[in-house]
Amino acid sequence: MNSAQAPTLENILAGVSSPLQRQLTALALISSLLKELGKSVPVLIGGCALAYYSREVYFTSDIDLAFGDREALDKVLKELGFTTDGRYWVHHGLNLLVEVPASSLIGDHAPREIVEIADGLECCIIGIEDLLIDRMNACVHWKSTQECELVELLVSLWNEDIDWEYLLVRAANPDNDTLERFSILRSLYAQ
Repeated sequence: MNSAQAPTLENILAGVSSPLQRQLTALALISSLLKELGKSVPVLIGGCALAYYSREVYFTSDIDLAFGDREALDKVLKELGFTTDGRYWVHHGLNLLVEVPASSLIGDHAPREIVEIADGLECCIIGIEDLLIDRMNACVHWKSTQECELVELLVSLWNEDIDWEYLLVRAANPDNDTLERFSILRSLYAQ
């Protein structure tokens, strides 16, 4: 896609009404432009990934990414009409916020979800397993009832797709210490 003839982000999002679909489509275009530069693609993390996996039960206004090449990302975001505002990249005309709180994810072989958007665009989302670890840590260590409920919702929705072996190994890590809770959830939703 040559940027001189590429459709604008505004044109691509013109017919997209769902806030989550707008975010995923914007991320897919960002990913496509980064690929054109020979770069890897960012991974969607945080609340926006939670919105995807919860089927929009949860929603957040920002797009959190894990991506290490800030220079390449800055170039693409500027090209798409984003400007910086503190730690965020903001597209005021489209009401989109991008934040990059992580430069990478734990483990190069961690599961990822590739979501196909229209016209060959796709975006990469953190795997449900690592999202569950993150949310369970918030449940346990922050004593967040909402996070505990979201973990149970995600397990009920995605039980058959969860790589339980990977999840339980991660949950046993001393940094997480959530193995017992995940073992209980697994037994509750076992087929």
